[in-house]
Order: sequence, then C-alpha cells, then structure tokens
Amino acid sequence: MIAENIASLRARISEAAGRSLRRPEEITLVAVSKTHGPEAVLEAAQAGLTVFGENRVQEARAKAPLVAAPVSWHLIGHLQSNKVRQALGLFERIHSIDKVDLARDVDRIAGELGVKPKVFLEVNVGGEGSKFGFDPGALRVAMPELLALEHLSIEGLMAIPPFVDEPSEARPYFVALRELRDRLAGEFGVQLPELSMGMSGDFEVAIEEGATFVRVGTALFGERQGKAWKP
Repeated sequence: MIAENIASLRARISEAAGRSLRRPEEITLVAVSKTHGPEAVLEAAQAGLTVFGENRVQEARAKAPLVAAPVSWHLIGHLQSNKVRQALGLFERIHSIDKVDLARDVDRIAGELGVKPKVFLEVNVGGEGSKFGFDPGALRVAMPELLALEHLSIEGLMAIPPFVDEPSEARPYFVALRELRDRLAGEFGVQLPELSMGMSGDFEVAIEEGATFVRVGTALFGERQGKAWKP
C-alpha cells in the first residue's frame, strides 16, 4: 500500500509541477512519519523515499536507530530549547525555527558542536494564536539579527496555514509566504530558495505556488497511529 501511495503522490507532484512550469525534481517529498513505527519508514524507504519528517525529538531519537536504511530526518514540529542539542545530532534540517530566542539557542549550541544546521523560519501566516511561528512583520524586524547568527544556514520559510475545507482556500496563505520570502530576500540581499509548505490535503496547490518541500503523512501512511510512536 505504501509503495502504491508513493507512486500516486509522485504522479500528483509531477502534474502540479507541470501546471506551474516547474520540474518535479525541484520538489522534495517529506514523508511525515510521526506516530508511525520504523517498519513503515523502512517500507517507504525501500520504495524509494529518503526524507522523513518527525514532530517530536524524542520519538525520532527512538525510531531512527531502528530504521536500517540511509534516510534523512527533518524536524517539522515545534522545537523546545531543552531539546536543541539532541535535535542537532539527529536532524539534517529543522523546519521550525519560530522565534528569535530559539534561533539564538540553536546558533549557540551549533557553535559548541561545530555544525551549521540548515533551517527554515516558521511563519504564522494565518495569525492563529494556537500556532507557533513569526508574525510576518516581526520576522522582517528580526531578520538582521537572524542573518547575523553565524552558525545557522537559513534556507527559507515554512508555514502551516489554517485548516480549510477546500485545498484552493489555502492558496492565499501559500502566496503570502512566497511573497514574504521574495520581499525578505530582496530587502536583505540574501538567497532564501526554499519554501516548506503544503500537506496531504493541499500540497498540489502549494507546489503551484512555489513549494520546494511538501510534508505529506496521511496520504502516504494512512491515518495517524495514536499521538506518538513508542518502542
């Protein structure tokens, strides 16, 4: 079933890329494996996937050693400051730098470890009080300090838009993130090539609006297995 789902997702990614005059190779499918066990990750890896997204550091730390395949782990959920050191030892990319204090902590510990993590800045495009992320205006104000953090490689922006009934209703939020990225890149003279946006219900619209990473769980693995996977 997972292999069939991957084939279907790749076809849909290719079609969405074609509609926006892009190549499917420009889009990375992040398989959201949170709550699913290592056997599901291994099955997906054997079917050709290489990038897996986890929401919780502890769950990923327990799961990763049990996956006997060369895969890359991305943190897509909120990162607590007391988990930064663990996260830097596990994840290739962190999609969820959502405030300046967290960025400072990641920078400091990355310096201690001698690494330069690839990160995305999370933006609360819907202004929802229940979600993490920079307010767009506050992010612009914070950019000079963020760009001065020498141990971070800031690759782009990430967003989780408000829940909508129809995929097309998410389009304004994806447009807003892309336009914010373009403004910040132009104003500060930096390259911010990546946009992490789009999930199972709306990733095709996100691709049409410039997504380079789409985070897909349910359409790949099926419904979540509880709140978290435990060994």
